[in-house]
Amino acid sequence: MKTLKLELNEHNVKIGSKCDYVPPTVTESCLLEYDGKVIGFYLTELPEKLNQYLNIANNEFLSKNVPKSLLERSDVYAMQKKYGISRAEAKARNTVQMSTILGGVLAKPHLRRPYNSVSTVHTHKKAKTFIKAMLLTCKESEKLIKKYMPEQYESQKKLIEETTLPKYRFGELFTSSISNYNIAAPFHQDRGNLKNTVNVILTKRKDTKGGALCVPDFNHTFEQSNNSILVYPAWYNIHGVTKIIMQNEEAYRNSLIFYPLNGFDK
Repeated sequence: MKTLKLELNEHNVKIGSKCDYVPPTVTESCLLEYDGKVIGFYLTELPEKLNQYLNIANNEFLSKNVPKSLLERSDVYAMQKKYGISRAEAKARNTVQMSTILGGVLAKPHLRRPYNSVSTVHTHKKAKTFIKAMLLTCKESEKLIKKYMPEQYESQKKLIEETTLPKYRFGELFTSSISNYNIAAPFHQDRGNLKNTVNVILTKRKDTKGGALCVPDFNHTFEQSNNSILVYPAWYNIHGVTKIIMQNEEAYRNSLIFYPLNGFDK
């Protein structure tokens, strides 16, 4: 597998900026190297077992078995204001965006949740197949990290063991998982993540363009094709998900993500 050597690039992109559609620059499998160190990798084809588990997880996520949170981003409010329509009408004109969280959930006192917890999705009986498939998907993804980034695997495993109570762990390298349906994210940085860690982003899509990870620091946009995996240090710099372009009514772009949060040591 080839190695893509990343170099820092000057830009004016700020956190919160909209991430518009741009053609992907990284479309082939590669190791990601920065400053002489492999910091991640991108694979356009998955091992058979991982692909099987991912398909099960994705099918369950698309079903009614898994509870999801409906997201309302700023474009809904902007449309309300622009056209003088109700929130329901604005939502109907926008692409439906939903997500489901598994594993550890950090305390958010401003939301009247003053303590760390485990996602309530784990209490839903119909979601058991989804949860099991996601755990198996996570474990197979960790095997790839161990294969391509053995030092990262060992250091992240040790960090999770030292900082995270067992009940808040998801697999050996992560605390949490989020599955996103048709979510294109503005530029942000995962500052709540443990430093010196990597995230796993698996992508399932049908009849869509866009929905690619854009990293302005390195002037690259990762295609994230169907059945691909991107392992990346999301804590390190800003990134966004480009606009998703639907080609028909049945089109979708899902991202199934594993990540390690800081704050589960108490």
